Amino acid sequence: MSMNSENALYINGEWQQGKTTLANINPSDISESLGEFAQAEKKQVEEAIAAARAAQPVWEKVPLEKKLTILRAIGDELIARSEELGALLSREEGKPLAEGKGEIYRAGQFFQYYAAEVLRQMGDIADSVRPGVQVEVTREAVGVVAIISPWNFPTATASWKIAPALAFGNSVIWKPANLTPASAVALTEIIDRQGLPPGTFNLLVGSGRDVGDSLIHSPDIDAVSFTGSVDVGRQVAAATAPNFVRCQLEMGSKNALYVAEDADITIAVEAALAGSYSGTGQKCTASSRLVVHKNVHDAFVEAMIARLQSVEVGPALKEGIFMGPVVDEKQLSSNLRWVEAAKAHGAELVHGGETLTRETEGFYMAPTLFTGTDNSWDVNQEEIFAPMACVIKVDDFEQAMNTVNDTRFGLTAGIITQSLKNSALFKQQAQTGCVMVNLPTAGTDYHVPFGGRKSSSFGPREQGQYAKDFYTVVKTAYQRAY
Repeated sequence: MSMNSENALYINGEWQQGKTTLANINPSDISESLGEFAQAEKKQVEEAIAAARAAQPVWEKVPLEKKLTILRAIGDELIARSEELGALLSREEGKPLAEGKGEIYRAGQFFQYYAAEVLRQMGDIADSVRPGVQVEVTREAVGVVAIISPWNFPTATASWKIAPALAFGNSVIWKPANLTPASAVALTEIIDRQGLPPGTFNLLVGSGRDVGDSLIHSPDIDAVSFTGSVDVGRQVAAATAPNFVRCQLEMGSKNALYVAEDADITIAVEAALAGSYSGTGQKCTASSRLVVHKNVHDAFVEAMIARLQSVEVGPALKEGIFMGPVVDEKQLSSNLRWVEAAKAHGAELVHGGETLTRETEGFYMAPTLFTGTDNSWDVNQEEIFAPMACVIKVDDFEQAMNTVNDTRFGLTAGIITQSLKNSALFKQQAQTGCVMVNLPTAGTDYHVPFGGRKSSSFGPREQGQYAKDFYTVVKTAYQRAY
């Protein structure tokens, strides 16, 4: 790749250096650095905002087919280079290569999808209640959009925000997570080659203090799309409110998978494995609570332990692994503290709970399973972001639903059942934005809305055609017809 990590800032169509740099360490092999990546200063944030404001009306007026061609080219290149860029992503984030490649491919699909949405510029026409007056309802770009994306899906999450923002005529300032700057630079290089008006797209790698705070407090930003923790989400909401800047927040979760009395145990175990441990449990859609009917509890736990014993944990690029390392030392230390907290509550550790030694020194942790837990414990109420799940035994469907919904979060929930009645009731009663039946809680499509309820989400939904509700403003025009 042509990547120059010291020139990791992209402002007004040019690559820039920062005053300082930050090392990007491979969590699979901490002796390897992927480079020293530039860190933006506040004055560079101001420069990017000014460039984006100047470019936005120019970009909005670019002909539709030109926009379509640009977005489709970005998507096509991501898909064509999914193996190469997936390996880069896996090296800096730690997810297995298959997941890294899959993420890049999905990111390409987001750009391809929104390329097609460019042409879906449909409005509404109605007769006014006043005779002879016609009403037109259209959508226009909201303006300058700040995008703050997380490290766990560094390319996909950013793409499902950047692609619709550009498709609907906005300019973009993107602040990626500092843990995954290489993937951000790689995506920006692809966008840079498409010839957008300078300032339409800007990349600011840097700290939340210097970059994030400046963006969310700026009166010259029109919208902020954020994915991250609840605490930081509250800061975004508080900062944007005085300037009446619209914000879209995707935050924490504490998702539950209910294994019903009639569940197929094999399907339940595979759904729990994928939902709880893929991505090393570092997914907002991960099922960290396994709510299990008492009549199948023992069979499920026994099968789950056996399945976890076969899970391969190792370096992200090693063939055949199911789980890579956690993202960094800070996250690993947090995970181990939660293991000790569960033990202190009286939970029974039936698998994992310890760090692992592999051929390279990294942040490896065994997939962890606890039984005998209560839903009221902190370990079942707080988002952990670890390869760790807790089993909660319930007596019946009613208790299961109460347990699933007894959380301040509401992103996803799932049920494993052979009963149409149970599945129908679960879909109706689950207080979440996404519901899965006989599927892992993790895994969503790009052409339909994504988001949650309660403290998991705030603002309009992401993805699919619903994205236009955030990235556009509605205009109602009246005209006397004669």
